[in-house]
Amino acid sequence: MIERKIVAQKMKEFQIQEFISQSLHNTGQSHTKVQRTPMGEKIVVYTSRPGLIVGKSGQNIKKLTMTIRKKFELENPQIEISEVEKVNLDAQIVAERIAQSLERFGSARFKGVAHQVMQDVLGAGALGVEVVISGKVPSARAKSWRFNQGYLKKCGDIAVTKVLKAYATAKLKSGVIGIKVRIMPPDIVLPDKLTIVEEAETPAAPADGASTGAQKKEKTEEKKERENNQSAEPKPKKAPRRKKKEKTAATAAQEEPHESPAVEPEAA
Repeated sequence: MIERKIVAQKMKEFQIQEFISQSLHNTGQSHTKVQRTPMGEKIVVYTSRPGLIVGKSGQNIKKLTMTIRKKFELENPQIEISEVEKVNLDAQIVAERIAQSLERFGSARFKGVAHQVMQDVLGAGALGVEVVISGKVPSARAKSWRFNQGYLKKCGDIAVTKVLKAYATAKLKSGVIGIKVRIMPPDIVLPDKLTIVEEAETPAAPADGASTGAQKKEKTEEKKERENNQSAEPKPKKAPRRKKKEKTAATAAQEEPHESPAVEPEAA
């Protein structure tokens, strides 16, 4: 039962995202996130042109909120608009920009449009970018044109999880043209990236008993500095020594110990 609820909830979120992306076509919409809160469902729409989504005095966003509430049976949906800071690093916005350019100028200038977009993406700091345009471009026979610049991973975990991918379609008179964009953002840390750290060079120690000329000069300079410091410092005055008193005969006699004569016992 729990698994079914989780799957049903994720399906509902995916349907909401698809509906918002279709209803906000050609408005610079990047992606949508659905969050569950105690107050109700919070829907965050990331876009490069928030003014088009909000509309005059918020009419467009109110209309979108009412439509989502009725269609998906949500109690209190709250739509929040968030502006994308780095537009040229968002794959969905870049793909939509190419589609708008093809619809406006036609398929004759598709190469110039692709190269201009790739220069803007690399100028924003991306490591690499790839654009694939497929369809009846420019002739009546369908082809696929591939444009790439920079460094882009095509396999491995980095290519699956870190590389940004997006798809868009442009409707022309000749038919529908598909646009596929891949961008490698600059904040990716590659596992095979190596940094070489150079060791600090230490001077070789001289052999025992041998000294270089530089060391001798240093020693002589140190000796000179010590002598100059010693000569500059005032020497402390020595205290006068006390003269030893000459021992006189009287004092010597006094100092010598007196021995008392031995008393012989009287004969009985």
